[in-house]
Amino acid sequence: MHVSYHGHSVVKIKTEKHTILIDPFITGNELTDLKAGEENPDAILLTHGHGDHVGDTVELAKRSGALVVAPNELAVWLSWQGIETHPMHIGGAYNFEFGRVKFTQAFHGSSFIKEDEQEIIYTGMPAGVLFTAEGKTVYHLGDTALFSDMELIGKRHPADIAFVPIGDNFTMGPEDAAYAVGLIKPKIAVPVHYDTFPPIKQDPEQFRKMAEGTDVRILKAGEGIDL
Repeated sequence: MHVSYHGHSVVKIKTEKHTILIDPFITGNELTDLKAGEENPDAILLTHGHGDHVGDTVELAKRSGALVVAPNELAVWLSWQGIETHPMHIGGAYNFEFGRVKFTQAFHGSSFIKEDEQEIIYTGMPAGVLFTAEGKTVYHLGDTALFSDMELIGKRHPADIAFVPIGDNFTMGPEDAAYAVGLIKPKIAVPVHYDTFPPIKQDPEQFRKMAEGTDVRILKAGEGIDL
């Protein structure tokens, strides 16, 4: 399995037979190396409904035929946009052809905002994603605050790699993120969700220094790790 980071919270997982994208915010993401028109995922996993995570999901799914797996309300709303979705919810797991997906809790929000119409569409509970395939587990925390049950999640689902938000303001900052990886105890931790916008500018080295005892890999867009 090859797992790569592509700016903000975009993660690509390539197994022997499948390509999975998590939170494919490509268009409008100045930090990504990806081009939406060149991506052909087999599946798209979404943590919540904010635009900087749903991103290019509808266009990607329509072109590639990718199955979109998301928390229930978000999956239902996206299905109305003409794509194939599989609704799930926190605590639930499902075995797909491309791997096993389980949603965890996350403390954040989830909505689609129509600024021109001053309308906010509620898209259910936010979540983290546990993805397991080929004997490896990837934990994408989504957007979240620190919470003590991260320790329980880590014990129940030992992660080979965890993608951890460090941007502060909307999610955990470096200090809380470092504490989080101490609870989860992944083999590798990768900081995400930082530097994309002014309120979430961060120095990932600060996170690395505080996360003592954890193998922290600071990845540039396009860089990856073989698990």
